[in-house]
Parts: sequence; structure tokens; C-alpha cells
Amino acid sequence: MINNAAEAYKRQQVMTATPEALTLMLYNGALRFMKEGLDAMEAKKWEQCNTSLQKAQKIILEFQATLKMEYDISKQLMPLYDYVYNGLVEANMRSKPEKVTECMDIIRELRDAWAEAMKIARKERGAS
Repeated sequence: MINNAAEAYKRQQVMTATPEALTLMLYNGALRFMKEGLDAMEAKKWEQCNTSLQKAQKIILEFQATLKMEYDISKQLMPLYDYVYNGLVEANMRSKPEKVTECMDIIRELRDAWAEAMKIARKERGAS
């Protein structure tokens, strides 16, 4: 019962979130799946590692698919997302925990920049 309530709450959060908040949720989800994959890799739980890293890869693919290439920032993000995606594939295939860590660092930096941009935008909307 509690599990169903938690799932319903999560679903409601996603359904009512702004596009900006959804992007932040996706960054956090990618980081969570990478951490799960890294932990599973270190524990030699290969199936769990594979599943978690593939979930992170799917989020990165979603980021790539939604970039609007007419904006300069998108042209800068695409190679970063490519690098992270390929890094996760390599980490998964070759059991390279350092590669997962490197990808996590990149996504964490992007997530933090996104969160900061959201704060600034909120302040600017409040001021106008």
C-alpha cells in the first residue's frame, strides 16, 4: 500500500512539473542510475550494472533527442552528451568504474548549472 502511494506521488510530481523541473529530474535520475551501475559493477553484479547503466544511457539519449540545434548551447551540449553516452557504453562493456565516475562528474556539472539557471530564472520572473 505504501509503495503504491509513493508511486502515485512520484507520478503526480512528474505530471505537474514544469519542463525545467523535468529536466532537473532527468539529470538526477541519470546520476542515480549511474551510481547504481557503479555500485553494482564494484559488487560484480553484472546484470544489475547493465540494467542501471542502460537506464542512464536512455536518459542521455532523451537529452540528445530534445536538443534544439538552432541554439548555440545545443551545439555545445551534443558532443558532451555523445561523450557521456559512449563513455557509459564503454564502462558497461569493459567494466570500467573510472569511466562511470567521469560520466557522473560531467552530468553532475551540467545538472548543477541547470539548477543554478533555474534559480536565476525564478528570481528574474519574480522581479518582473
